[in-house]
Amino acid sequence: MGNLHKHRVMIAVGFFILAVILHEIGALLFVSNGVSEYIIDLAIISVIVIMISFMFKETDETAEELQKNRQRLNNIFDTLDVAIWSHDLKSDILLITPGIEKLYGYSLDEFYQDHTLWKRVIHPEDVNILAEREQSFLRGEPITNVYRIIRSDGEVRWIQDRGIPTVDENGNLSDFNSVLFDITDRKESEDRYRSLVEMSPDIIAVYSRGQIDYINEAGSKLFGAASQQELIGQPIWKLVAPAILEQIKHRELTLDENFDEKMTFEFQARRLDDKRIDVEITAMPIFYEGRTAKQIVGRDISQRKQAEKTIQYMAYYDGLTGLPNRNMFKKHLNEVLNERKNQMLAVLFLDLDRFKIINDTKGHAVGDLLLKLVAKRLGLAVQNDGVVSRQGGDEFIILLEDTDKEKAVNVAQRMLDEFSHSFEINSQEIFVTTSIGISIYPVDGEDEETLLKNADTAMYLAKERGKNNFQFYTDQLHLLSSRKLELENGLRKALEQEQLVLYYQPQVELKTGKIVGVESLIRWQHSDHGFISPDEFIPLAEETGLIVPLGKWVLRKACEQNKKWQQQGYKAIPIAVNISVRQLQDDDFVELVKKVLNETGLDPRYLELEITESIMQNIDRSENILNQLKDLGIKISIDDFGTGYSSLSYLKHLPIDGIKIDKSFVDDIINHSNQGAMVKTMIDMGHNLNFTVIAEGIENQEQVAFLKKNACKIGQGYYYSKPLAPDEMEKLLTNDDAPKSIPIK
Repeated sequence: MGNLHKHRVMIAVGFFILAVILHEIGALLFVSNGVSEYIIDLAIISVIVIMISFMFKETDETAEELQKNRQRLNNIFDTLDVAIWSHDLKSDILLITPGIEKLYGYSLDEFYQDHTLWKRVIHPEDVNILAEREQSFLRGEPITNVYRIIRSDGEVRWIQDRGIPTVDENGNLSDFNSVLFDITDRKESEDRYRSLVEMSPDIIAVYSRGQIDYINEAGSKLFGAASQQELIGQPIWKLVAPAILEQIKHRELTLDENFDEKMTFEFQARRLDDKRIDVEITAMPIFYEGRTAKQIVGRDISQRKQAEKTIQYMAYYDGLTGLPNRNMFKKHLNEVLNERKNQMLAVLFLDLDRFKIINDTKGHAVGDLLLKLVAKRLGLAVQNDGVVSRQGGDEFIILLEDTDKEKAVNVAQRMLDEFSHSFEINSQEIFVTTSIGISIYPVDGEDEETLLKNADTAMYLAKERGKNNFQFYTDQLHLLSSRKLELENGLRKALEQEQLVLYYQPQVELKTGKIVGVESLIRWQHSDHGFISPDEFIPLAEETGLIVPLGKWVLRKACEQNKKWQQQGYKAIPIAVNISVRQLQDDDFVELVKKVLNETGLDPRYLELEITESIMQNIDRSENILNQLKDLGIKISIDDFGTGYSSLSYLKHLPIDGIKIDKSFVDDIINHSNQGAMVKTMIDMGHNLNFTVIAEGIENQEQVAFLKKNACKIGQGYYYSKPLAPDEMEKLLTNDDAPKSIPIK
């Protein structure tokens, strides 16, 4: 009976210890979910009482049955990944379960031989828990400690140790029991989570009962707090707008109790310093410290919101001038067309004259400043009569609502008047004019696309009629628009299919009539339309950028032809090639000229480049390029002299060999009241600057006589010869041996 009683006591103790284990496991599993420890204790004690009662009732009073029950208890301990330490201090009897070997890496025997081993393997940084643990035991109070141990293999593990002391009637500690768990994985997981939360650049916060329970460092900084503690305990509405809180609450009430749906919101939040920021948050329910709460994860989206506003702005407004862009104009025009079908509207399409020259010579920075000033001038001219928008480049569109032709004329004239004054940029005066095309709704079109296209077509008519004017669209202009498009496409093909040819006009010594040079002039032999005038396709080439490949082709062909004539025995004379400002501004232009001269074998002194006065717009760059060309031995002359904006103070410093007096001034010799006074002045000025002076467009003997009388030595024009094909030019070169005092045509 004694053994039987002893075994029963051991089994009861075992179940008591098992109850402690279940208590700890239950606490770990349930307390975090808000279930009371008191309820857990009642449930576990009830289960243990029933189990013990059942065990005493059912246990047979035989050693064999007792052994089986003891084995069952040992099996239970073996399957649990925990260790039990039970020490009767009065009898110094120690009971340790085998699980301690898994936790510590030491054998049971080592623990039984050295009762202090468990203390000695505690990590040096955590030994301070021993004093706290001892004081708690002396008071008879249970205590849970978390500390690190160093296993026998050197690995560091985290242990949770729940100690339960027993105090006798005298207040002395009689025994204690400990339940030990390896919580390394949980601890490391918590540490990783804590690191992620604390190091996260996003806002992470928890609130419950209307107050902030937790917020990470990033969140506190974002809201302007000096520390996290400054916000913890504060009302949640200090972070989240009350309206958003109401939405969160409402959505919770409309969903199941076990919902875990994430709720995302965007709103403006107010920082502690009253600054507003755009915030995006996601809220979801969690359990925090045993109670239901909400976790918020969010971020500052102020930059994204600003970017969205910028993108929205860029979609409808011009970034340079701030005017509505083409998209906004089309949107607005369509809205007006849909809402006010009985109103007359006017669309004015405006293009700046000579802007490409200014942009190329002065640089894009100056071009941009000019466009800004133009936008302001247009606003002053249009006032409240319409909407100004920028189409792109140097093109602007104006919409006049509830208007008529007379009002459209008044606005167009006001715009022309605004452009009559110079623009001052970087202490320089720049003159620019504009050409305006006008289409009227509903006469010239009933939809946005047609009105724009017809206004554009009318604008090109304004350019053809001398620029700096406005023109209304007419039905006849449809053919002009179609031809322009056809010529643009055809010009691209002409470069590829050798439809372009060079003609040559002789330059003659006025005194003797001998040929002293030739000018190369491009002609276009269209497959369907025959010869296309340069006056028609050269401006088109300038507008589309085709002037650069076109100019390269002319330069090469002219040099090849001149070298060929020399090889055929004709007298070596310079050949003049017109160079656009756009070509001259190319970084590789000088290298291109070198390459052409090398590949054709033409001596540089037999090449003359004719440039316009537009180079004065960027004098520093132009002077550098011209000096490089001059160093090659090339002749340089100013074409159409007098029609541009030359500055004599600049002109005399440039490496110029000659000037060509424009035909419009030569015509004045017999057709103007000043009877050639302007031409005489130009000739005198050219001689004073040591320039060779060439008169263009000579058509009669009276002009020749005047030029010779005023010491102009060279001229060209139809009086001597029209531009000729290469074989016809060769006939003139063959018959140019004898002195002549009559035209050579």
